[in-house]
Amino acid sequence: MPEGPSIVILREQAAVFTGQTIERAQGSAKLDKTRLVGQSVRSFRSWGKHFLIELEDVSLRVHLLLFGSYRINQRKESSPRLSLGFADGELNFYGCSVQTIEGPLDAAYDWSVDVMADDWTPRAALKRLRTHPQMLACDALLDQTLFAGSGNIIKNEVLFRIRVHPLSPIGALPPRRLRELVADVRRYSFEFLQYKREGTLKAHWLAHGKTTCVRCRIPLVRVKELGRSQRRVFFCERCQKRYGDSAQIAADEPSAVDEG
Repeated sequence: MPEGPSIVILREQAAVFTGQTIERAQGSAKLDKTRLVGQSVRSFRSWGKHFLIELEDVSLRVHLLLFGSYRINQRKESSPRLSLGFADGELNFYGCSVQTIEGPLDAAYDWSVDVMADDWTPRAALKRLRTHPQMLACDALLDQTLFAGSGNIIKNEVLFRIRVHPLSPIGALPPRRLRELVADVRRYSFEFLQYKREGTLKAHWLAHGKTTCVRCRIPLVRVKELGRSQRRVFFCERCQKRYGDSAQIAADEPSAVDEG
């Protein structure tokens, strides 16, 4: 699933069509595509894993889900979910979810939740996080109502860097560790963006996809499904401290893990 930094890159690449008029709208997405034709693009925006196309009287939300992709001025052999044609190019989206948003985007989104947004602040992020003391760290970093844009790579890298075991409940983390978690989600998201632009993202991974701890020189634990999110994790049992007793954590706390 593309994470927030990858959607920022999509937003930047699509910006060449800002102000242009949609001349063609096709694809298998179940929406009124005839409504889109003739509308001009006011802006391209992103919120976490959502790519947003703001038009004159409606906006489009594109979520690339687990295996979605896009092409700009190119096409794949498969049929697109949505294809938007302009006078000098086209945007094509595949394997994704496309929905319309009525009304202003500022009414639909709290931009401060996006870990890469200018409106994001550590104080507000900490406040949101502290309302979920029983949530596991591995789930918190995938919860889009807490950290919009954070995904599995960011989760594994951040927890390794701050030396926190993924099964540590949020409420058991010392204040300093909690502040580190919040700060590092933001910091690593921008590092992710830089590495992605350079084409060197995988080369900078310390834990995700790795087999050996770079600090302890012992095998990393690799679990296919962990926590409520049931996502793959890579961590070190020696240098990533497990805080609290997660066996006593209630299993039914509401969560919006990776549903954004």
